Amino acid sequence: MPEEPRADWNFEQGLADLEAVVKELESGELPLEKAIQVFERGVALSDRCRKELDDAETRVEILLKRGDKTEAEPFDPTKE
Repeated sequence: MPEEPRADWNFEQGLADLEAVVKELESGELPLEKAIQVFERGVALSDRCRKELDDAETRVEILLKRGDKTEAEPFDPTKE
């Protein structure tokens, strides 16, 4: 059963946790049942990270809204 999200969860921690899951699965040292549990946790983390990214994209699009249409622009760190 997937664990409940922590109140202090953030995207960066989610990515770090997901990386740990991948390393654990790649080790090949887990018994089958434990591997399935770890995989389920990885899927849940991946879904949560994807949702965070989608939410961030929506927020950026809202900020870039001009007139009656949204003009999504790629992020360019050299542009100010």
